[in-house]
Amino acid sequence: MFKNIMCFVFSLCMLLGFAGCKRTPRAGTICAVGSDTMVNLVQSWAEEFMKTSSDSFIAVTGGGSGTGIAGLISNSCDIASASRKMKEQEIEKAKKNNINPVEFIVGLDGIAVVVNPNNKVDKLTIDQLSDIFTGKITNWKEVGGEDKKIVILSREMNSGTHIYFKEHVLRRNKEDSKEEFAPSALLLSSSQAIADEIIQNSQAIGYYGMGYVNPKQKALKIAKDKKSVYYEPSISNIISDKYPISRPLYIYTKSQPEGKIKDFIDFALSKRGQEIVKETDFVPVN
Repeated sequence: MFKNIMCFVFSLCMLLGFAGCKRTPRAGTICAVGSDTMVNLVQSWAEEFMKTSSDSFIAVTGGGSGTGIAGLISNSCDIASASRKMKEQEIEKAKKNNINPVEFIVGLDGIAVVVNPNNKVDKLTIDQLSDIFTGKITNWKEVGGEDKKIVILSREMNSGTHIYFKEHVLRRNKEDSKEEFAPSALLLSSSQAIADEIIQNSQAIGYYGMGYVNPKQKALKIAKDKKSVYYEPSISNIISDKYPISRPLYIYTKSQPEGKIKDFIDFALSKRGQEIVKETDFVPVN
């Protein structure tokens, strides 16, 4: 609870800082916008970086990967954090605005599929997840649970996690698949909103970066298919590529970074920066 309160306070401060950054730019100010999955990580980097770079100020806000990428394209931020790769059409749009995005992989993440701890179900296959989130399976008894309706929770369409989950789970990495989330799915604005709903709804199922999981939610073990081993989302299982729903985490800059922006990227990829990745429950890239 204390961590959540501190994150909210820091987010508010950063939001005010971002507004001030846009109104009155000053040397050393960096505006970072994007992934809600990564917002606590980028905030932690910013706090630590500003301790050693007293003439720098980093304003960090979330809003989703799409929001950050749109900000980069429109030249309204310096850094976009994203839990998905930029799309080709986004890169082309950026280039038309004389922006040439540069990509950095700064960490790895496992997407946890979560239910209320009172739910009897503790493991699912990718096929079962696809059928649940597309609305083909509608009752928990169909996957070994109680005779109760399944309540689907999803991130909003602007979320990189939403896009990744759709492409890699609902559509099972099939380029010709057109599967979409069930019309009944509740689209929530943040990972924390899904986590909070899971706590109070024993029929709900949702997904978000594993860093948001706490004892008040149960992360399911996931298998590629019925013949495969089920694995939980953990650092060791992601490093060994055993957990089937994992992805890189990205930072994008408007061009090859220089000055304070380069210093910040270098810090994120440094030994201390990657320690912070692990401290915030993600997986270091080095």
